[in-house]
This record gives sequence, C-alpha cells and structure tokens, in this order.
Amino acid sequence: MSAPSFAHGAVPVGRLAHGAAPPARPAFAGSRERWRPAWEGRALIMCTAALLAFGLATLYSASAMVAMQSGHASTHFLLRQLAGIVVGVVLFMLAAKKDAEWWREMAWPLMLGALFLMLLCVLPFTRSIAPPIHGSRRFLFGGSIQPSEYAKLAVIAWTAMLTVKKGDQLRHLTKGLLPILLVVGALAVLAALEPDLSVAVYFVLLMGVILFAGGVRIGHFVFLGVLSVPVLWSQVQRLQYVLERLLGFADAGAVHREVNFQLQQSLIAVGSGGLFGVGYGEGRQQYGFLPLPYNDFIGANIGEEWGFIGLTFVTLLFAAYGWLGFRIAAQARSPFQRLLAIGITFTMVTTAYLHLGVAVGLLPTTGLTLPFISYGRSNLLLSLLMTGILVNIASNRERVFSGEPATDPTRRPFA
Repeated sequence: MSAPSFAHGAVPVGRLAHGAAPPARPAFAGSRERWRPAWEGRALIMCTAALLAFGLATLYSASAMVAMQSGHASTHFLLRQLAGIVVGVVLFMLAAKKDAEWWREMAWPLMLGALFLMLLCVLPFTRSIAPPIHGSRRFLFGGSIQPSEYAKLAVIAWTAMLTVKKGDQLRHLTKGLLPILLVVGALAVLAALEPDLSVAVYFVLLMGVILFAGGVRIGHFVFLGVLSVPVLWSQVQRLQYVLERLLGFADAGAVHREVNFQLQQSLIAVGSGGLFGVGYGEGRQQYGFLPLPYNDFIGANIGEEWGFIGLTFVTLLFAAYGWLGFRIAAQARSPFQRLLAIGITFTMVTTAYLHLGVAVGLLPTTGLTLPFISYGRSNLLLSLLMTGILVNIASNRERVFSGEPATDPTRRPFA
C-alpha cells in the first residue's frame, strides 16, 4: 500500500495513527494556524450581535431626550456607544484569535493592575484624575475608565490560575483558600472605599463561584461567611444609603420617598408597558422622571417601550448566552480554561439578571449595568473582550497550507 498523500499541502496536525511520526514534508511559506469556532462559538457571536443591535436601538430611545436637555445632539450617547463598540469589536477579534491559555500567564499582571487602578480611585491626592461623580469615586479621567469593571476579569483569571496551581491544597483553609481571599478581599475593600459595596460583594461572590467549581470545601465558605457578617454589617451601617436602600426594598413605607424614587419610577415604566409596550420612542420616563434611564435603569425603558415581550426577549438572549457559555466550559481544553469560561459566563449572566431584577422590583437598587445594552464603554469593552475569550475556548485550532485547512483536534474535554 502506498503512503497516503495530502492534496494541496493540507496536513492534519495531531492525527497520527499508532504514535507514528508525521511524514517529512518541505516547509510551505504560506503555512499558518487559525482558530475555527465550533457551533457554540458561532451561536455565541450571533447572540452577542443581537444584544448589541437591540442595545443600540434601546439606548438611542432612552438617551435622546437626556442628551438634548444637556445641550447635546440627540445622538450624543449613541455615537459614543458606537465608538465603544468599534474598539470593543477589535478587542473581541484579538481575544478570539489568542489562545485562552495566555490569560493564565497574564493573571498576576491583571490583578496587580486592577489593584493599582482601584487604589488610584480612593487615594486622597488623586482627586484630579478620580473626582467624585454622583457621590462616589468610581471613575478615572473624567469618567472614561471604570477600574472596577476591568477588575472583574482580573478576579476571574487570577482566581482560576491560582485554583489550578494549588490543586489539592485548596482543601486546606490556610494554604489554599485564605491567600486567595486576602488578595481578592483587598480588591473588595478598595471597592467599598469608593464607595461601591455591591461591586465589593460581587468580587467575593465571583471568587467563591470559581473556587467552588475548582473543588474548595463548602464548609470553609460557611465558616468565612459567618466571620464576615459583622464586618459587612458595619460597612452597611457606615454607608447610610445602603442601609436605606435595603430597608426601602423590605418596606417601602418605612423610609422617605426619595430613597425609593428610582424604583418607583422604574415600576411605573414597566407597568405602563404592559404586554407589548407603548411603542418604540414613545416612553415617558426618559423625559426626566427616571434618573439614568440609559444606564442603571435601561431595563425599565425596555419594559415601558417593548413591554413584557421585550423583557422576555432580553432575558432569553442572556439565558442562551449562559447556556452556551457553560457548554463551552464543559468542553474546554484545560482546567484553567474551564474555570475561566465559568467565571466569564457567570459574570455576564448574573450582571444582566441583577439589572433586570432591580428594574422590575425583585431586588434592591444597585448600580449594575445591563451588558451590551446600557450606556458605558468600560462595561461594553469588557463584555466584548470576555465574549472573545469564550469564543476562543470554543474554537478548534487549524493549520493551513496553501489555503487548504487541516483540522487539529485540540479542543477536547480536559478530563
């Protein structure tokens, strides 16, 4: 039997029978490697594109009146968001073509960078670059950068890296869980000092989800959770607005009307939308009744103009995003990438559902945006970057000779 030949210079990478060495071949000047997304990756791209398109339409309707009242053109926020999408798509493509294992090497630089940027927000002598906005110092350079958004990726990559590195040591409290908690806890303390208690709690929650997926003992979480209750309660009492929001959510009649003003206006918007909504651009809450209708409460705008159908559509899109993300995690190429995919998917889906829960009154008021839809370029860039990482985890590596691909089956379950 003659030796097999490969037409057009296409050589399968990694498919060698009985451990045989690949046949010697002359080098091809045009050879290269590329990533081809599996169907989960392609479906995730379509889901993201649908959210972006719907988000732009919703953002324009929610922000046009606010922009004109501020002396800008009605397209002011829309054009700024479009600029963010252009940059975000570039980041998405770079991340989709970069082996996700690279983020394991970048875990420490990401965490150190996040700690540095978060520290800049709270230092007393950095007010020139981190001025107070709406009573807190959460942004740098006039609101163009929000370090807490980028810190989410740092928590995901760093916790996933250390979880894989420690392995069985995670079963021990002092050697496994405690060092990780100290670093992420420092990041959470900086967030609380801004103040942004919801993000501080979210950092710890995100760390806990990744550690739980990595095999940490549940008893350690319970023990540390009990110890953290007094500290957390003291912070809630110190930040009076947090306590008032919690009391207002529990009993709207127990606090001043101003505390629940945003929630009341949001419920008015959602309630007036009914089943099909009042119509695109016909909403009334963006005329000044609802604060930040294009950002923290854009879910209320969706409920008013698109009705229950619109909110269900967005909810199902994020449900599809979560389903695809966890399928990608289950088929990841390594334990690190599995935890990375779990952290990214959890971040995107829970942030969306927390936002929607606040808009319909199921949760206390927080400052979480709706990914891909709310105005805010920091969150938009992060969302597209993390989606690009997910697409790479869902991709197969191919080697191409003279324009003909040969699949490399490197995307296999790590187990």
